Amino acid sequence: MTTAPTLTDGTVTIRAHRASDIAGVYEQGTDPLSQRWTTVPVPYEQHHAAGFVEEVLPAGWRDDTEWGFAVEHEGRYAGTISLRNGGSGRAEIAYGSHPAARGTGAMERGLRLLIEWGFAEKELDTIIWWANHGNWASRKVAWRLGFSIDGTVRQWLDHRGELTDAWVGTLLRGDAMAPRTTWLDNPVVEGDGVRLRPFTEADVPRVVEGIGDPQVQYWLAFMPRDPDEAAGRAYVDRVTERLATNHTITWAFCHPADDVLLGVVGLYRMEDPELGYWTHPDARGRGLTQRAAALAVDHAFGTLGLDRLVAYASAPNVASRRVLEAVGMRPTGVLREAARTGAGEVVDLAGYDLLAREWRAADARMTTSPPTDSATPTSAGAR
Repeated sequence: MTTAPTLTDGTVTIRAHRASDIAGVYEQGTDPLSQRWTTVPVPYEQHHAAGFVEEVLPAGWRDDTEWGFAVEHEGRYAGTISLRNGGSGRAEIAYGSHPAARGTGAMERGLRLLIEWGFAEKELDTIIWWANHGNWASRKVAWRLGFSIDGTVRQWLDHRGELTDAWVGTLLRGDAMAPRTTWLDNPVVEGDGVRLRPFTEADVPRVVEGIGDPQVQYWLAFMPRDPDEAAGRAYVDRVTERLATNHTITWAFCHPADDVLLGVVGLYRMEDPELGYWTHPDARGRGLTQRAAALAVDHAFGTLGLDRLVAYASAPNVASRRVLEAVGMRPTGVLREAARTGAGEVVDLAGYDLLAREWRAADARMTTSPPTDSATPTSAGAR
């Protein structure tokens, strides 16, 4: 076989590239996300797109080194997918989406057709997936397709002369093409003058300010000391990693009027869910942390159907404990000398819990408590 067959699932078609795809390939190659996460030439020019369609792809089929397909959705070019022949029943999967196709599901559909074809027609046993660390869109597609997520290989992928950390996973013949694990949902939740939302890259400076604030640094000893931009990016990256590994749902909370990050609230360690939070100094004294925590608790019990939440705060952190008590949490005891402050002092750790039936019964849970978040990080705030 010297050219791609045409395959369809009735919604998406994968086929050989055509000259009419060159314009779409060029648009994809000049797209900022494509340039960030793939090795397309930068700057990307028309001759690169033409050479890719007219020379590179046909050569892969002719030499049996790479089996590339165009993805077509709703009559338009939607991206390129391929299997790179590794010999001995092995291949590497590669994919890149046209910007207009993102969020449509077209790439996932096309990749399913490709994988099924590779196992059936090329008699593959193992397909490997690589992506630059941080390419969450690629990782989520691989997760949906049933690839294992096997870890991070340090300084492995060559990205325009720089070795970058890489994620790796595999799919074997006979594996179910369905997620192996739970990827937690991180929806927007809004009410009572506060919004919980997923993090964005634009939040990094505010994260740095928040986790570097003296009160947060004092009460949350596990925060990085003197955080810089790299620490802020690592924090945001870790938030997504914990969604992807069924660990924690973490929201940035803000005022709905401007969406500027004012703090963080999360449901941590989902096997024994724990409420945690910290507050940016701009938000203190406004009752926002209390209201954000209440939204998170309501989501835990009302949407997720959890039965119980726990929380912990350093015993001397009276402001944080008041927030927990304001959302209905009940003291469960004190773990003596179980925590340290950022200054290295050993302190007791106060435990709390709340049952779903107690939450549902507390009709007036948030109406009688004044703002209490002058200093509100809890022990779980950003682990």
